[in-house]
Amino acid sequence: MPARAAPIAIFVDADACPVKEEVYRVAERHRIGVHVVANAPIAVPRAAFIQRVVVPNGPDVADDYIAERVSKGDIVVTADIPLASRCVKAGADVIAPTGRAFTPASIGDALATRNLMEALRSAGETTSGPRPFERRDRSAFLSALDLAIVRLKRAGYLTGPAETAP
Repeated sequence: MPARAAPIAIFVDADACPVKEEVYRVAERHRIGVHVVANAPIAVPRAAFIQRVVVPNGPDVADDYIAERVSKGDIVVTADIPLASRCVKAGADVIAPTGRAFTPASIGDALATRNLMEALRSAGETTSGPRPFERRDRSAFLSALDLAIVRLKRAGYLTGPAETAP
């Protein structure tokens, strides 16, 4: 059994997240609390297990909020590679909206690729950017999220505030 008093929580880097509705459905089914973190108020369902967190505007304020609160047994949903790296180092499971899991083994390559692409853009190179979000990405995300939750539960982590949901 893990040495952790807090239940599993899902943190969503919500400003540009295309899978928020999917997170809500899966979290409700598994009875897990969700923290939806954004720089501006966004609509979230009225449910006891969903907490909307609006942070001040500024570079990396939402990232800092998430990174300072996650720990082993939590799940973070983000496409932001530097945030993913911080959360992986904290022991959290990190999943991109495309279903890509960031792990201690993969985060170094992801950061290096991101930094290379950023350097190329800064030098004036035209890069293609990420491919458009597709239906298969949504499906891959749902599979990855469900797999992470099941694995955490099997490892002894508890579900959270949504346990009181009907």
